[in-house]
Amino acid sequence: MDRSFVIAQISDLHLDGSGRLLPTIEALGTALGERMAQFSAVPDRILLLTGDLVNGPTPRALDEALAVIASFRQSGLFTDIQAIAGNHDVKRPSQRSGRHDAYDYLHLPRTSKSVYYRQSGLDLVLLDSNNASLTTLAGSPIDESAYSAVVTHSARLSVELAGSLGSAGRADYAEPVDNLVRVLALHHHPLPQATGEGKRFLGVPDEPLMYLAAPATFLEAATSLNVNLVLHGHRHVEGFARYSIPDPRATRSEGGEDFWRTIYVLSCPSSTGQGGDDAGFNIIHFGPSPDMGGPQHRFAIARYCRPRNDGAFRPLDSNLPDGIIRLPTERDFSRDPAFQAAIEIASCATPRRDQLPALIRPLLVRRAFYDDRELSWAEALYAYLVTSRVWNDLDSKSTKSGSRHVLKALAAAGALLSLLVEQSADVLGIDRGELDDLRATRVINRADLLRQLPRMPRGGIDEQQQIRQRLQLLRELNDQVKALGLDLGLGGEAPPQAPP
Repeated sequence: MDRSFVIAQISDLHLDGSGRLLPTIEALGTALGERMAQFSAVPDRILLLTGDLVNGPTPRALDEALAVIASFRQSGLFTDIQAIAGNHDVKRPSQRSGRHDAYDYLHLPRTSKSVYYRQSGLDLVLLDSNNASLTTLAGSPIDESAYSAVVTHSARLSVELAGSLGSAGRADYAEPVDNLVRVLALHHHPLPQATGEGKRFLGVPDEPLMYLAAPATFLEAATSLNVNLVLHGHRHVEGFARYSIPDPRATRSEGGEDFWRTIYVLSCPSSTGQGGDDAGFNIIHFGPSPDMGGPQHRFAIARYCRPRNDGAFRPLDSNLPDGIIRLPTERDFSRDPAFQAAIEIASCATPRRDQLPALIRPLLVRRAFYDDRELSWAEALYAYLVTSRVWNDLDSKSTKSGSRHVLKALAAAGALLSLLVEQSADVLGIDRGELDDLRATRVINRADLLRQLPRMPRGGIDEQQQIRQRLQLLRELNDQVKALGLDLGLGGEAPPQAPP
């Protein structure tokens, strides 16, 4: 299963309930359908609306917005639809003006919301930025309360969604926090942005909403969340920027690539062309890069624009190959086979007997389960720990429907995995208490663990004897796996290109 997802970003529809924009919405839906056709096999296809769904939260406008969302849902183009509120969506409700609460009406997050997509490892963070926007007249200076509100929101996100980096994260994460692809969506532009042509009619050079006096504060908060990409709307103009800021997790005091963290910020114009500006939408595809020569991943962003008085959406970046912006992610997002197996096991209510070989194979066809003398004991311990954790999940899920023969083999294999964990820990000099703490950790980041563990076996140990003992345990494990329908040759020569 490819670790990939697609986000189709539309924004600032400004529906008013009159129906006048429905032909424009229909044209937008047709354009989205044409562009999404190539991604039909991608498991997570998300439509993201980054605010200002309505021009004002009147009942007719909100009903129209619900109908538009329902039409996108019924199209079958998307596996999920998410939206955040813009400043037009949350004009103060009142009986006199006939406005309703758009948060409840459209089911929008009032503060922050994290949506985790298990198959692709995407954590989509939705941030309501309206409390951080100014209510003063355009052109007024930024006040301290608006700035503090943004910082407060960022701090709340850090606490609620990220926690301390390297921790287990939320209970539904199937992998360590550092392994997630995190995309942050908000309505207002988090940084100063060039003025669109339509803004000239307002007579002001720039709009102050979310214009931070110290934009690095916002970006540092995003970095603490491990954010790779920020998506926003609000200004009705296209925009794309790359920001490199010091990585707070960097351990090197000197300069260099290790010291920097890059975040990309992508703006979406009004997808219905409101405010006198061109219409547009973005397609963001994350997936393996076929030309990187390894398990590397990247973002591929296609921006589409429909000029005023023109009915067709065309690529905005036609000067680039295929009209696509390709972005390196600077991190290896390839999944450990154990985490991928954990996701597939979690998707099975009760694994059938004929499903077991496909679930077990990726867990065990790894260098740690073969005669690889160059593999360090720390790497072996990591592999056995995560495999033992997933194996226990498989064992517990199989108890309801598995035969006695299958259950016996699963239990015996689990016991052998536990012995492999204990042996590796003993070789490294890890005591029982430390090992219990490692076993209690729900998901383990490989890089974090390898930094913590000893690099060499403890003094006075016969390493060659320990290697022979490990190979014997692996051969016994292979015997139990045979009973489950697989002969993987564990303890022998590793298959070509077997992962660690």
